[in-house]
Amino acid sequence: MTSLRFFPRSLLGRSLLIIGLPIVMVQVISLWFFYDRHVQTISRRMALHFAQSIELTLNHIREYNTTKDLDWMISELRNSQDMQVWFRKGQSLKGKSHKNIDDLVGREILREFRQTVNARFVINGDYDDQHIQILVEVAGGIMDIVAKKKKIRTITTDLYVVWSIGASSVLLIIAVLFMLNQVRSIRALAAAASQFGKGRDVPDFKPWGAREVRQAATAFLIMRERIRRQLAQRANMLAGVSHDLRTPITRLKLALTMEKDTPSIVAMRKDLSEMEYMIEEYLAFARGEGLEQVAEVSLNSLVTDVVDKAVEDGIDVDCLIPQNLSVTVRPNGFKRALTNVVRNAGRFASQVQIRASRRADMITVRVDDNGPGISAEDRNDVFKAFHKLDHSKNQDGNGAGLGLTIARDILRGHGGDVILSDSPLGGLSTVLRFPI
Repeated sequence: MTSLRFFPRSLLGRSLLIIGLPIVMVQVISLWFFYDRHVQTISRRMALHFAQSIELTLNHIREYNTTKDLDWMISELRNSQDMQVWFRKGQSLKGKSHKNIDDLVGREILREFRQTVNARFVINGDYDDQHIQILVEVAGGIMDIVAKKKKIRTITTDLYVVWSIGASSVLLIIAVLFMLNQVRSIRALAAAASQFGKGRDVPDFKPWGAREVRQAATAFLIMRERIRRQLAQRANMLAGVSHDLRTPITRLKLALTMEKDTPSIVAMRKDLSEMEYMIEEYLAFARGEGLEQVAEVSLNSLVTDVVDKAVEDGIDVDCLIPQNLSVTVRPNGFKRALTNVVRNAGRFASQVQIRASRRADMITVRVDDNGPGISAEDRNDVFKAFHKLDHSKNQDGNGAGLGLTIARDILRGHGGDVILSDSPLGGLSTVLRFPI
């Protein structure tokens, strides 16, 4: 399993690995066999032919050791073998040694000369890039031979290597272009699903690509329309319920305003106000702000609206938000989520602090307070609908236990989340995170 960490994680990378690895392996194996069976064999035979030509000339020199015969044999060697040959009279190989014979040409010549040429010789591979020099000891001096390396090295080696690498490169480029086109449709589907998950519409998305990708895209579009229909039906139903509930509440409030302020009447008014607030909170939770369209707005403007209302309600809020930070959200939904968080903090704390920052592609809005906080084991429960902590039940004021539930529901509808932790002020820190 450890080795899997080094494998590509993307579909494009894995597809190219599946296509490219066999091509590379086939080329490596074919080049190895070509080099082992063809290049070395041909080079060895050409070096053997070269050595035999030198040995034949040496045999003639030994047999017909005259100046006239020597000049003729050197001339024949030049013409027949296309080599440059000189006779260095009076010179010897004393103090001379082989140079730069580590390449294929030098190794093959050295091997065949040792087996074929019956004379002392020295090979100089540093003569130049195109030629190799062989000094052979003969009677009365040395024979200086300069031959072209291509006489020993076949040019088909370079041609085959270039053709093999070139063909593989073309195939890989075609594979990359083909896979890029296939992966683009999958990326488009993933982007559309991501945008829809953040509550943003993608009206121009259409299924395209391979058949399986089109099937997945079509299923996504059908699912999107079903979700939209369900949201619309729920909103319409809740609108009717809201109207039906508000009408009798309004009549009751009107009737109570005409009564004298007796203790029982005051208590009834308070209960009715709390009932109205709870109904609004229930409806907001069920509605989920799902039909509101997203828009690019200033985060500073949104937070300022929430802070102004909190200050009007008597909550001490210290706010610091960057001026030039724009976000793409449902404005009313986001303000409702932040309002719920700030109100919760204001109910249990005397000081509330709001800070916002951007990290990579995420926006973080942090709300800290100096209240009693929430223990680590209770932090998951407070997001459950209608759940109240023991100390919150004894607080004065309205509340149905839906504030944080609604906030998390709205933030998750934006592709983000609400996270609780300990605050540096000593109370609770509520972090609202969502993508840009």
